[in-house]
Amino acid sequence: MEQMSLFDDRPRTAPLASRLRPSSLEEFVGQEHLLGPGRMLRQLIERDQISSMIFWGPPGVGKTTLASIIAERTKADFINFSAVTSGIKEIKDVMKHAEDSRRMGIRTVLFVDEIHRFNKAQQDAFLPYVERGSIILIGATTENPSFEINAALLSRCQVFVLKALEEKDLIQLLTNALNSPAGFREQRVKITEQQLGAIAAFSDGDARNALNILEMAVLNGTITAEGMIVTNEGLEQCISRKSLLYDKNGEEHYNLISALHKSMRNSDPDAAIYWMCRMLEGGEDPLYIARRLIRFASEDIGMADSHALQVAVAVYQACHFLGMPECDVHLTHAVTYLAMAPKSNALYTACESCKKDVKTLRAQPVPLQIRNAPTKLMKDLNYGKNYEYAHDAEEKLTHMQCMPEGMEERRYYHPTTQGEEKNVKERLEAIESWREGTFC
Repeated sequence: MEQMSLFDDRPRTAPLASRLRPSSLEEFVGQEHLLGPGRMLRQLIERDQISSMIFWGPPGVGKTTLASIIAERTKADFINFSAVTSGIKEIKDVMKHAEDSRRMGIRTVLFVDEIHRFNKAQQDAFLPYVERGSIILIGATTENPSFEINAALLSRCQVFVLKALEEKDLIQLLTNALNSPAGFREQRVKITEQQLGAIAAFSDGDARNALNILEMAVLNGTITAEGMIVTNEGLEQCISRKSLLYDKNGEEHYNLISALHKSMRNSDPDAAIYWMCRMLEGGEDPLYIARRLIRFASEDIGMADSHALQVAVAVYQACHFLGMPECDVHLTHAVTYLAMAPKSNALYTACESCKKDVKTLRAQPVPLQIRNAPTKLMKDLNYGKNYEYAHDAEEKLTHMQCMPEGMEERRYYHPTTQGEEKNVKERLEAIESWREGTFC
C-alpha cells in the first residue's frame, strides 16, 4: 500500500514519460470520447464524484495517468495498489485502513493497477468493501474485464474503454515534450515533422512507447551550436528501418499475414517461419499473430488434426505470459506444427454455407420434439413430445429429426479423408447409413 506520491516525485533522472505525466485534464492528450467537454468521465473527475470503475485499454493510453489526475483532485484518501506485488495480506491491510477511514467519515479511493492479475479469491476480497462503500475501486487492465474480472465485482463498476492514441495525439504529445521545461525545451531539439510522424506511427498508439523513443533519439542526437539535432541515422538506431517501412494498418501488414497464412496452408514451414519473423521484426504484436494462428487451426486444419487448435491456443497463452522477445520460439512452434499438420477446410466451408442459409432463408421454427418444456403450458402445447433420448438406444442413435421442416436434406459438413478426419468421415457415413436403414 502506498500513497500516490509516486506520481508527484519526478526528478530529472526519471524517464521522460514519468516526468511529463499530466497532472490535470487540461494537460491530458487523447481519449476525447471520455474526457471531452461534457463527457461523463470528465464530469465525474471535475466534480469529485468518482464511483467504482474499471479503465480498460492497451498499454500507454493513459489509465495510470487518469488515476494520478483523480489523486490530485479528490478529497478522499487515495491509495495506489499493484496487483503484481500484492497479495491477500496486503489487501486486508488496505481494507482495514479504508474501514477505519469510513468510520471517521473519510472516503477511500483505491487504485489497483493491472487488476486482471488478481485471482478470484483476491478479487472476492474487495467485494464486501465495495458493496458497503468502504472503498471506491478504480481498476486498470489491459485485458477484457468480462473475462478477467469476477462478474459480481464487475457489475458494481462502470467500465470505461480507453482507445489506442491516434497519430495526431501522439505527435501532439511529442511536441509538448519538446517544448516542456520537464522535457527537452532547454536542449533546443531540432526534429522534423517526418521524424515525429515516424515515431508516432511506430508507437502504435502507446504514449509511453512514443516518449521513450523520443528520449532515445534525443540522446543519440548530434550536438551543435544551435542545439540538439535528431538525425535519421540516430533515429534508425531506435527504430529499425524495416520497422519504419512496416505499416501495421497498411498494405504491407496484410501482405505479410497473407504470406504467412498461405505458406502454412501450403505446408511450407520454412516460408511460414520466415514471414512470421518478418512480422515480428516489423514490430507486429505477437498476440495478433497468435490469434491468426488460432483461426487457421480451425479454418485450414479442423478435424484433420484437432490437436492443432490446442497447440495454437496454448501458444497464445505462452505469448500472453511471456511477451517478446521470449515468445518468438513459441510462435515458431505453432507455425511449424500448423504448417506440417494435415489440411482440411471442411469446417470453414460448413460454417460459411450454413451462415448463408441463416442469412437468406426464412427462420424456421425449432421442431417440437427438441424443444424444452419446463412448464405445464409448454407440455400441453406438445413441446418435447416424441423426443428420443439417444443414450437410451443401444447404438446411441435415433431417427429423430433435428433439422427444421423443409431443411431435412441440407448438408453443411463434408469431411475429407485427410488425417484424423478420415475417421470422422467413416463415422458420419456409418451414421447416415444406419438412419437410412442400410447399416450393416
